[in-house]
Amino acid sequence: MHECSMHGFQEVILEYFADFLLFFSKTITLLGGIAVLIALIASASHKSRKALKGHLEITQLNEHYQNLKEALQHTLMDKHQLKSHIKEGKKQKKEEQKKEKQKSEKSREKQSNKPRVFILDFYGDLKASAVKSLREEITAVLSVANPKQDEVVLRLESGGGMVHSYGLASSQLQRIRSRHIKLTIAVDKVAASGGYMMACTGNRIIAAPFAILGSIGVMAQLPNINRLLKKHEVDIELHTAGEYKRTLTMLGANTEKGRKKFKQDMEDTHQLFKDFVKNERKIVDIDKIATGEVWYGQKALEVNLVDDIMTSDEYIYQKVDTVDLIQVRYTLKKGITDKLGLATASAVDSTLMKCWERLTTSRFFS
Repeated sequence: MHECSMHGFQEVILEYFADFLLFFSKTITLLGGIAVLIALIASASHKSRKALKGHLEITQLNEHYQNLKEALQHTLMDKHQLKSHIKEGKKQKKEEQKKEKQKSEKSREKQSNKPRVFILDFYGDLKASAVKSLREEITAVLSVANPKQDEVVLRLESGGGMVHSYGLASSQLQRIRSRHIKLTIAVDKVAASGGYMMACTGNRIIAAPFAILGSIGVMAQLPNINRLLKKHEVDIELHTAGEYKRTLTMLGANTEKGRKKFKQDMEDTHQLFKDFVKNERKIVDIDKIATGEVWYGQKALEVNLVDDIMTSDEYIYQKVDTVDLIQVRYTLKKGITDKLGLATASAVDSTLMKCWERLTTSRFFS
């Protein structure tokens, strides 16, 4: 009887020990898996930092326009015409390839000297975030562009935003001008406020008939909920070092002295804006246009904000037979956090900025 009870007790102990080992091994496996996952994420993040931040996408627009033309031609032809056209096209292509092989080095060099138009795009938000790609695109173009014959066309769309952000974007465009390369700015929809700060750096500005331009002014607005907080017995303490470190606040009580200083800062910024436009585009009457007003295409032409009325498509397509049309786009790579869907803060920030942008640019983007 005693031996039987001891035997049963040993079985219970062994079973308990086996369960414990199984639980322990599962825990170790789980922790090991988590550790491996963390290591992989860290390694991928480290590699992504070492790798290029993005890549260039180059598109030959001459070929694109030719494809559009051929697609429509094929649609308009009957079966017999289409068959003959395709046959003739193949024959012509073979002849061109044969001629290309027979070309001398001299003739190939001559062909490579055909003028080029580099086409860039800038869609501006409040923070001019697209400058991250624009600076890389400009660097790439400047490394190969020939000032004697090449041109840069920037298709610009922006209702403006933060002064320092658009100041940087404008400075990037000045890099093109400083290399004596022709810069044409094409505005199909809007180039207002900071957008026009960028536009005025061009040698030539073209705009669609109903494009909005101007808004050469400075705007700032913010709510103040100090009285609401006091009503609910909420105290706010704001400590600063420097008389004008914080002129206006959202939470604290604002003073007339602070308001006056804030207004003076805006006037100083406006003067900088006016001086910049006047220096870049000397034909404008700066006192007439720097009132914060906006003008549509034809009216903008009358006050010298633009040089010609036409769309970017018209301007680019009219060059299709005489130059190489090269679209340059720099695409930024997404970080590891974006790929794993962990960039919540970034998404929230982007959403709030878009809402604020719509509120502040609801009237003619001014």
